[in-house]
Amino acid sequence: MIKLRTKYLLFVIAVHGIALGMSFYIFQESKLFFILAELVIFGSLLISWQLFNQMIRPLKLLVNGAQAIKDRDFNVKLVEVGMLEMDQLIRVYNQMIEELRKERTQQQQQHFFLEKLIINSPVGIVILDHDNRIQQVNPAVKRMAHTITIEGWLLKDIDHPIYNAIANLLQEHKQGVTLHGAETYKIQVSEFIDQGFPRRFIIVQELTTELQEAEKKAYGNVIRMMAHEVNNTIGPVNSILQSASTWYQETETAGSLINALEVAIERNNNLNKFMRNLADVVRLPEPHKVSLNVQEMIFSVTTLLAESARIKGITFVYDFPLIPLEINADQLQMEQVLINIVKNAIEAIDQTAGGRIVFITANLPRQLTIRDNGKGISEELMPKLFSPFFSTKTDGQGIGLTLIKDILINHSFQFNLGVNTDGETEFTILA
Repeated sequence: MIKLRTKYLLFVIAVHGIALGMSFYIFQESKLFFILAELVIFGSLLISWQLFNQMIRPLKLLVNGAQAIKDRDFNVKLVEVGMLEMDQLIRVYNQMIEELRKERTQQQQQHFFLEKLIINSPVGIVILDHDNRIQQVNPAVKRMAHTITIEGWLLKDIDHPIYNAIANLLQEHKQGVTLHGAETYKIQVSEFIDQGFPRRFIIVQELTTELQEAEKKAYGNVIRMMAHEVNNTIGPVNSILQSASTWYQETETAGSLINALEVAIERNNNLNKFMRNLADVVRLPEPHKVSLNVQEMIFSVTTLLAESARIKGITFVYDFPLIPLEINADQLQMEQVLINIVKNAIEAIDQTAGGRIVFITANLPRQLTIRDNGKGISEELMPKLFSPFFSTKTDGQGIGLTLIKDILINHSFQFNLGVNTDGETEFTILA
């Protein structure tokens, strides 16, 4: 396609070529008229050149401006050329460019603000693309789920309670759910429009820390007060009871009374032991972390509890990789965690044969799973499991799982207690 500038130049050349040809005939008739005709043609050429500069060059400027818009360069402005019509067009163009520049600057500032807000937000945010593929995850979610880089993954390819709950929400078209377990999360699904199509983002709010801090402070004060009163009372009372028992032993008719006094002394000792156990939960020391071989620690704990398992016909099963799982943890505290978990698993298995406790370790991620085929956990009991003083056992004190929770939290380990698809109870620890 011929440009407007080329058409104009061809037109000028053709017209003036014809004029020069016709002036040849004037030269034969009169040299004076020929000279005048040449002067007129020369003047016409000058006028044509001026018109070219006044019309074609401003149009070229506008073409360059349009190219700048195409290249998203909104800093290019045009200079007025001194022609009324062209200057009006240039002013409109410059005004449009200025508005576009301001709009883009505002959008960039808003984008950077939202990006900073997402990254620094204590609330977890997961942004999905149109195919429900994870496009962005802020550090809060990575901290909650103990993941590093999962951008680009599909939700169905990630095995984690938080992402499983998100996938279920999307599949069931629900807007929110509260995920209970060792930690409590509130998960909500929302939408926004991107290029005319809806996209989803998920807000994950951890409710655990604040609840645990308030909870621990409350029961800690109660336990310290109770321990102080009980210890101040049991010592003198046991001393009196022991003296009375010694005095009555010298008589021949106080057999039943002596037995009653011994039972009272034993109950006082049990009460004192109970209060010491409660106090251990409150004054749990900071972990002294060393490198530990998890497999060796499991063998040590199962050896200790082997007789209790044998009596109930329970078999220990080990599923370990070739490379042992190594973690940094306090050995005494982690052994106490494993002892409590395995004892709970043994007590949950009612049958006298066929009971099984499976120990599974993995290195990527560093994970320990203890699975048993006991009676399982009902949905109603799940949110209460790690609450202080709550127990499903008739003689339970409700401090075993609380102690486990506090130890694992002090180690910054993620953990979850739940029931798998086969109805088996699983306690999972992510180190």
